[in-house]
Amino acid sequence: MAFKKRVVITGMGALTPIGNSLEEYWNNLVEGVSGAAPITHFDAEKFKTRFACEVKNFDVKDHLDRKEARQLDLFSIYAMVSTAEAMKDSGLDCEKIDLDRSGVIWGSGIGGLTTFQEECFNFERGDGTPRFNPYFIPKMIVDIASGHISIKYGFRGPNYVTVSACASSTNALIDAAMQIQLGKADVMITGGSEAAVNIAGMGGFNALRALSTRNDSPATASRPFDKNRDGFVLGEGSGCLILEELEHAKARGAKIYAEVAGGGLTADAYHITAPHPEGTGAIKAMQHALKDAEMSVEDIDYVNVHGTSTPLGDVAETKAIKSVFGEHAYDLNISSTKSMTGHLLGAAGAIEAIAATMSVVHDLIPPTINFETEDENIDNKLNLTLNKAQKRTVNAALSNTFGFGGHNTSVIIKKYKD
Repeated sequence: MAFKKRVVITGMGALTPIGNSLEEYWNNLVEGVSGAAPITHFDAEKFKTRFACEVKNFDVKDHLDRKEARQLDLFSIYAMVSTAEAMKDSGLDCEKIDLDRSGVIWGSGIGGLTTFQEECFNFERGDGTPRFNPYFIPKMIVDIASGHISIKYGFRGPNYVTVSACASSTNALIDAAMQIQLGKADVMITGGSEAAVNIAGMGGFNALRALSTRNDSPATASRPFDKNRDGFVLGEGSGCLILEELEHAKARGAKIYAEVAGGGLTADAYHITAPHPEGTGAIKAMQHALKDAEMSVEDIDYVNVHGTSTPLGDVAETKAIKSVFGEHAYDLNISSTKSMTGHLLGAAGAIEAIAATMSVVHDLIPPTINFETEDENIDNKLNLTLNKAQKRTVNAALSNTFGFGGHNTSVIIKKYKD
């Protein structure tokens, strides 16, 4: 569709279990560093899973003043920190852009779960009189992250949060790109954040039997495609991307990382938590993204998979990739960066889109770590980029993110060419 305006990425920020900046995150991805370790946020001794991928060496006082931090749940704090890095990286001057044409679309699957948990605990410990923090609701609600970001930078354009479970931030990225493609905005802040490594989060996912229980070896627990995988590792953090209309970016002499070429959104309409066994929704999402980008399967060099390390999900996704790409599937590099970061739920799509973008920029594929044993249900002829990063020209990368409820999202990032 030639009438669409072109969308480029001009800034990025990352706060993850393997790095508190874009540079640190990318370097540790390439080195195959695991972010999984015993939980420090609370006493997890009695839980089935006692480890997670937490953000490390993070002190909110280094980023926000005490008053501001007191009004924010941790998921919003993470959002503000990654956005600050991305805005600085972009070089945007808010006094020189049209703030009415600048917006924020953020993603989070759960939002302020820690705040909700703490307020309920405080009530239970009290005398029954309802004494709730006046910031309880404003800290908890999922849309509050985009609200705080817009207030911070004065962005008065489109502003909302997408909630589609683990697909939330890829959903946000695609929506943000569409605002620019349709001429409704020049600049969009997008991404996602999550902070659910707490009693409620760990307990809830344990009850679903979704988490790995490899407590004797947390660092090797997230093992996508491996026969002995036993569930995902819960992660936390945030990723932010600054999107701009191409001519707007060029007019201010912006650094351009890559171009957002296309996106696809579908539903499995099959099951609340399990993927369709043949990956039908994932197939359609990837096909829609290719059609939207006006690209063929041969144009894609790398697929950053959803790859959560669950028994059903990894099989369904590899089947879907083979269905979409045919023989070209064997020429692709495929990898799951969740093997290192764990699963950041609603923030997963954002940090994985950043990983895909950096692979395009550096012509380098981050690995799938912790692979030991082949699974007879997964085609071992696929290049799953096992245990070590691989160099190759990456003209275009596709990133998949899927969510409970049957949500499927795929986004394509390609090299920028004027």
